[in-house]
Amino acid sequence: MGALLTLPLLELTVGLPLAATLLAIVSGRFASGVVLGIGPAMLALAVLLCLAVGSHGPLEVAVGGWAVPLGIALGADGLSAVFVMTGAIIMPAVALFARRAFGSDPAETTQSFTFWPLFFAMWAALNAIFVGRDLFNFYVALELLTLTAVAMVAYGGTAAALRYMIFALMGSLAYLTGVALLYASAATLDIGLLYEAIEPDRAVVLAGGLMTAGLLAKTALFPLHAWLPPAHGNAPAPASALLSALVVKASFFIIVRIWFHVMPDAQSPWLVQTLGLLGACAVIYGSLLAIRQGRLKLVIAYSTVAQIGYLFFIFPLADGSAFALPWAAGAWTGGIFHALSHAFAKAALFLASGLIIEALGHDRIADMKGIARALPMTMAAFGLAALSIMGLPPSGGFMAKYLMLTSALAGGQIFYALVMIAGGLLAAVYLFRPLNAAFAGSHVPEIAPVSKARQTIPLALALIATIIGLASSIPYQFLQIGLPEVLEGGTE
Repeated sequence: MGALLTLPLLELTVGLPLAATLLAIVSGRFASGVVLGIGPAMLALAVLLCLAVGSHGPLEVAVGGWAVPLGIALGADGLSAVFVMTGAIIMPAVALFARRAFGSDPAETTQSFTFWPLFFAMWAALNAIFVGRDLFNFYVALELLTLTAVAMVAYGGTAAALRYMIFALMGSLAYLTGVALLYASAATLDIGLLYEAIEPDRAVVLAGGLMTAGLLAKTALFPLHAWLPPAHGNAPAPASALLSALVVKASFFIIVRIWFHVMPDAQSPWLVQTLGLLGACAVIYGSLLAIRQGRLKLVIAYSTVAQIGYLFFIFPLADGSAFALPWAAGAWTGGIFHALSHAFAKAALFLASGLIIEALGHDRIADMKGIARALPMTMAAFGLAALSIMGLPPSGGFMAKYLMLTSALAGGQIFYALVMIAGGLLAAVYLFRPLNAAFAGSHVPEIAPVSKARQTIPLALALIATIIGLASSIPYQFLQIGLPEVLEGGTE
């Protein structure tokens, strides 16, 4: 295992998809074939990174040999490694699914030419965030991620893309302003150095508030969610899967880094309760709107609005006043668990919806009767993923919500416990509607042919969302590697 430390794992995590971006540009209509080589390589790289972190603990490397603060550091702990692994599974799965729509058709289109460079650039940006150690480099990666995501949304309509861009640009401005204030206070932006250097004075709290506000716009937390439903609901299914599964998680990842790894002492009751209350509003509001939708993809999109809310329960459940208490680490781990299980389940839901649209030519729930008999594998994937979104056992979503629910009850935060229970019941309502329609009637509708090979992709992702729950002890223990210092006293 010691030989793993000699490999440039962290550098390749970012460098390989960047090289694939350039290769995709020059490959033209054959760019879809690049993923057949890059996908397995990135998965192997993620496995090696997880093995290195699991055997040696958190890793850090100075890029180019220049130590911080002059140079740029990359690092990986349990949190980074599991997100890199999640991307290494979901990205190739979505790419294989997308090859039919954006493949090597001799009649090259704008979308088929641009999708693959955007895809690999998005992958590079995601990994740059997951292994990043510098707040300004987070900004650079976020901007690249935003550009790729907006371009993919534009495939489904320019109005949704422009709305997304406006929210993203406002978020970027707020984040960058906060970064500048923090640099003025500490003269560094490296996460490790900031943790040692900053004091929770007014300037630091203001900087944290501005950065958080900007990142909330990119994460689409209520009430800054208005861009998400039209963007995810109208984009092509592969783009929707990437946006919901990974892109919105990247900005949440940075928020976790800021408040648990950089400035945990700056957390105040009003901050953590505000984030928690916004999360609660997102769970209820997003669920109620999902119930009202007549299109399948909009149901799934508003479900994302609701499920994002759960992520922010980690702040009131593991805030500064509860760091040393036994349930703090459980609440934090539960929130991260939810982000991971939601990524696989939501990717499966959007890809399954894409297959339904291909088969029927639409995604109107009222006109989906009998589709389960025509596409049994697709609806099996949809049903398994729905179990995780509802939080039912044995799924990963159940384990995530169980950890957060027990933490809420242990801490006497009954309000958040009730919101989680209500959110699960509402999720059952809005996801039962398409399932009920799919199994209704006795006839088999006429559909366009859909290959079984492509149907296995969302099914595999949904199975992973379930396996995360069945083998929950493995990712749970892995997430404790490099656990924020402020939570170490709260481990059981």
